[in-house]
Amino acid sequence: MLEIRIQKRLRDFSLDIDLRLPGGMTVLFGRSGMGKSMTLTCVAGLQKPDEGRIVVNGRVLFDSAANINLPPQQRRVGYVTQDYLLFPHLTVAQNVAFGLHRHPHQEQEAIVHEALAWVGLEKLARQRPSELSGGQQQRVALARALVTRPQLLLLDEPFSALDSPTRCRLRQDLLRLQKEQGVPTLFVTHDLAEAMALGDRLAVIADGQLLQLDTPQEVRQQPANVLVAELVGRDALALPTLVTL
Repeated sequence: MLEIRIQKRLRDFSLDIDLRLPGGMTVLFGRSGMGKSMTLTCVAGLQKPDEGRIVVNGRVLFDSAANINLPPQQRRVGYVTQDYLLFPHLTVAQNVAFGLHRHPHQEQEAIVHEALAWVGLEKLARQRPSELSGGQQQRVALARALVTRPQLLLLDEPFSALDSPTRCRLRQDLLRLQKEQGVPTLFVTHDLAEAMALGDRLAVIADGQLLQLDTPQEVRQQPANVLVAELVGRDALALPTLVTL
């Protein structure tokens, strides 16, 4: 179970999100600059909300009232961005093993081998990031996030820099891995097709606010208001019962 109830105020923007999720894949969907990525950075511990509470499987990561704010390395959250952030001087295996320094060397090797098998890169363990394609680099980043057995996986537009065929393949890989690993996942995108293909649930966000949380099919068929209808490609004129924001 995931609870995210946070407020974060900047000079010209305010984030006010209240999400309660049972697990699976939840897609945070909306236009760029609406607060989706900020939500992830707050959950990851890279930004501190002004107030609120973040709980993963009963474990409190942040609670402003109780003065709890765990540092990122203690949150057991895997985080993958569109930039991959691989270390160019390290091999694929060394990149994946980066978060395993507390494990004995032999145990690290076994864990890394298993993780590379998840993403189909066992034969590239000795390669460096510059020798890989964009899709392969993204698989390395995903393996590195999963290898620490996170309680929650955060993916911030991880496929946006890839060509369409590669994106389609990686979407399928991600769905398979998510089902196999059973890690609750928050996936940020402004791509409607991607959101519809991946999400067990769709959280539609605009101007730092949650507009609707439902299955992708329900959001598409029964948008909560005119703005949601516009975002998911429905004709607002055909939806006279909707209330304008």
